[in-house]
Amino acid sequence: MTDTTAVIADLTAEAAEVDALVAGLPEAGWDTPTPAPGWAVKHQIAHLAFIFRIAGLSAAQPEAFLQMTKAVASIGFEKAVEGALQEFIHDPAEVLLTRWRAERDTGIKALAAVPGDRLVPWLVNPLPPYVLACAGMMELFGHGQDVADALGVRLERTDRIKHLAGFAVRVRDFGYEARNLTPPAEEFRYELTAPSGALWTFGPADAAQRVSGSAEDFCLLVTRRRHRYDLDIRAKGTLADQWLDIAQAYRGPAGQGRRPGQFNA
Repeated sequence: MTDTTAVIADLTAEAAEVDALVAGLPEAGWDTPTPAPGWAVKHQIAHLAFIFRIAGLSAAQPEAFLQMTKAVASIGFEKAVEGALQEFIHDPAEVLLTRWRAERDTGIKALAAVPGDRLVPWLVNPLPPYVLACAGMMELFGHGQDVADALGVRLERTDRIKHLAGFAVRVRDFGYEARNLTPPAEEFRYELTAPSGALWTFGPADAAQRVSGSAEDFCLLVTRRRHRYDLDIRAKGTLADQWLDIAQAYRGPAGQGRRPGQFNA
C-alpha cells in the first residue's frame, strides 16, 4: 500500500486517545503500577515517546537512524529501550507529558512526509511508511491498554484497529521466531468481526488453519495484553490453535503476557 493518508490519520487519532488517558493525571498518578511488571504509567508513556522519536528519526534522517542502530547493536535493542526510559522517567509529569507530545507529533509528521512507495530503515529490515505506521498503531494499542488497565478505564475501540489486525497477520511468524521455532509454511485464514460489526478477512479463503472472532480481542491477543482464554478468539486446526498460545505482533522476547482471568474481577 502506497497511500498512507488513512493510516496517518488513524495513528494521529489513536495517539490522541492515549494522550487523553494521562492529560489530566496528577503527579502521583504517573507512578501507578501497570500490568507490565516494573512499569508504571510513566514508563509506558516514556516508551511511546522513545518509539515515536526513533520512528521520526528513521523517516526524516535515515542516515542518523542507521548510525543510532549501529551504536545500540552491541547492547541490544531491549537494553537500549531500558536505557532510553531513564532519559524520560525522572521528569516531572508535566515535562514528560510535553516531551511525549513533542516526540509523537514530530514522529507522525516525519512519517507522513515520506512518499508511500519509499522504504525507510528500521530495526531489522527497511519498511514502507504504511507498515511502520501500523507498527506505531500496535505500540499505541498495547501500551495504551496497559495505561487504561492501570487507571481502571475501559477503552472504546474503533475500526482504526484494522491497521493493527492486518499488521499482526503480516508478522504472524514473530511469535515463532521469539521462541526459536520454525514457522509453518502453511498460510492461515483470519476472519475477524470489527467494532463496527464489519467482517475483516485475511489469508486464503480455503486455508485449513483458521482464526476467527472479535477483532478487538485479536489485537489484545497479539499485543499479549490478555490471555487467549479470556478472549473471543477461536482456532480451527492444530497449527492455528498452537499459534494462539504464542501470537505476538512485535519482535523480540514475548514477555510474561497476562494470566487467565487476570482482568475478570
